[in-house]
Amino acid sequence: MRNIDYFDRQVRLHPDRTLLVADGQSLTYGEVHDLTHRLAAALLDAGLAHQEAVAVMSPNHPGVLVAMLSLWRAGATWIPVNTRNALSDNVAYLNYVRASVLFYHSHYADDARTVQAAVPTIRLMVCIDAADGDNPSQDQFMQAAGSPPVADWGDPTGNGEDLTAIIATGGTTGPAKGVRVLNRSWGTMLETIGNVMAVDTRPVFLATAPLTHAAGPFTMAGIAMGATIVVLPQFDADAVMDAIEHHRVTHTFLPPTAVYTMLAHPRVRDVDYSSLKYFLLAGSACAPEKLRQMVEIFGPCMCQSYGQTEFHLVATWLSPQDVAAAAAGDHPERLASCGRQSYSVRVELMDDDGNLLGADEVGEIVGRGGIVGGGYFEMPEVSAETWAHGWHHTGDVGRRDADGFYYIVDRKKDMIVTGGFNVFCTEVEAAVTELPGILECAAIGIPDDKWGEAVTALVVAGPGAPDAATIIAHCKDRIGSVKAPKHVFFKDALPRTAVGKFDKKTMRAQYWAGQDRGVA
Repeated sequence: MRNIDYFDRQVRLHPDRTLLVADGQSLTYGEVHDLTHRLAAALLDAGLAHQEAVAVMSPNHPGVLVAMLSLWRAGATWIPVNTRNALSDNVAYLNYVRASVLFYHSHYADDARTVQAAVPTIRLMVCIDAADGDNPSQDQFMQAAGSPPVADWGDPTGNGEDLTAIIATGGTTGPAKGVRVLNRSWGTMLETIGNVMAVDTRPVFLATAPLTHAAGPFTMAGIAMGATIVVLPQFDADAVMDAIEHHRVTHTFLPPTAVYTMLAHPRVRDVDYSSLKYFLLAGSACAPEKLRQMVEIFGPCMCQSYGQTEFHLVATWLSPQDVAAAAAGDHPERLASCGRQSYSVRVELMDDDGNLLGADEVGEIVGRGGIVGGGYFEMPEVSAETWAHGWHHTGDVGRRDADGFYYIVDRKKDMIVTGGFNVFCTEVEAAVTELPGILECAAIGIPDDKWGEAVTALVVAGPGAPDAATIIAHCKDRIGSVKAPKHVFFKDALPRTAVGKFDKKTMRAQYWAGQDRGVA
């Protein structure tokens, strides 16, 4: 089905239920339903064509969710703009997808004017929260349309091959590729999340990670479940803890690094987290020892999923029950797992020749099924390469144990080859972050005359952290001398991509300067 169909179903079931809570205001499902008809009608009156690209550039704000639902009701394609990107990158991306409408928050008014001047396809600008010069506010823009119902453009199959969104990949090399997110793949993702995160009571979702990234689909899954969505403008540990306790939040999503900040907060143990049923970690690997601490503090609600923009969010699922059992000592190795394949996909491991591998063999993670998107926007050759041998190729290296649990070993390009041996960065990072006082660790290879590449740990340390010699000795004991870092460098912070992942290319750059390549 289309995303708007999932929303409308909940409107019929719960018109008076609170949908949005933000900025001291609340809106019911019925009230948001009326707003989406008015805003969609205004877009259509302004000449919006079916499947045109409508961009949204804003911090978290209730108007963002209204804009998203409205553009889908009008038949448009959502283009989320990651405001942590360089403005030049966002301009290039909006030109690539030929965006015709830009919804923006006044916080980004200057950037919006730059975009308007640099993206000739944009013919309509709407400021979400306030009028901005000649550009109307969202409220002003929809006033002219009155309150007409918008005609339903759906077909009997739910327009499965139409676009829900074109979402930029978060890579660190070259221009972003736009992933074609289809109604069929988005709908399968929503239904999968609803299946694995079901509750017996009214769900309350907390949205604090950016709605322009993984929190967007996560929040829409909540709406498909009839949830109340509590929106925070950005991640703040105090605000998150207060919101969980005050609103009795049942579901939330954060990347592991944000939760590490919560773990270090002085009052993290003083908050009532008993309402939490699903505290989802996604976007990057979580250190097993940190996950154990999370279960101790937040309770048996921690869960993980693995996916990609191309392979939407829940390709694998590690349930709260599995995490809690592992934290208690039953298969503790599963704290490093991303779980088993979800029911909507088939996940396998493949070698470089296209052969599927068995348990405990290391290979590229590949998948096929409902949550695989529609390839890359106007990049047929890249799409075909990603779908070689009849499978979607993730570019991630992993293994599967005898019970079907998957373990992400590394990105192919982040593998360190030292002395002829392959060392997977996540093994090094997990060993280092076991130590007290280690806040973050990224493993890279740096040039070495003897080894080709020397395993190197870049570490962000907190109070009580050990010195470099102790870290190296610990790793030798835990993972062996080949995998143990030869060097440990302490950093104030580690560079990240616009979507919050470690930027290994930037980390390696200073060490490989002057070399004819970036890895051995």
